[in-house]
Amino acid sequence: MTTTFPDISISTERLVLRALEPADAPALAEMMNDEQVATWTPVPQPFTEAAAYGWIGDYAPTEHAAGRGLDLAITEFLTQRLVGVIQLAHTDWRVRSTELSYIVAPWARGEGYASEAALATARWLFRDQGFERVEIRTAADNAASQQVAQRIGCISEGVLRGACIARTRAEDGSWTDLRTDFIVWSLLPEDLEGVPEELGEAGYSSFADWS
Repeated sequence: MTTTFPDISISTERLVLRALEPADAPALAEMMNDEQVATWTPVPQPFTEAAAYGWIGDYAPTEHAAGRGLDLAITEFLTQRLVGVIQLAHTDWRVRSTELSYIVAPWARGEGYASEAALATARWLFRDQGFERVEIRTAADNAASQQVAQRIGCISEGVLRGACIARTRAEDGSWTDLRTDFIVWSLLPEDLEGVPEELGEAGYSSFADWS
């Protein structure tokens, strides 16, 4: 039984999803230092280029080789510019289930990239990899990320109370942890019936888990 994801590239009307490359590190570091990324994800702040190179050269390949997940750069087809990242994690190969997370750079928000990339990844998982379930977890106050889940056909399954640590700015400018809830969303193959092959979204979306 296959227990690792293949090396792949997924193309949509506007995007190419591919493996992260060392050349992506500067843009990745800039993206990770965005205020909203810091709010909704546990990535270290500040996020340095060294950390970006470590993610690309060590963390992502290790998770991939172990069969736990897959990290894909979201790039514009025309410009090849990095606009975001898709991450698959906590993969269960017996259940054929994985958790999908997403983030989009500040300058690229509102263009529909998050939902376009997430939908393309879900279709690939169901059609080509034989997966039966995709799960998304969104912080309770991250409305834009929830909109992405809804747009691609996800069903809300419930709330994990107090299971998410978000962050907020303290008066001195430092970050303070803020406990909140996770909303759990699921997507099954049949949920994609009636969902257009290409769709857009407005607003910001974030990774639910990076650890």
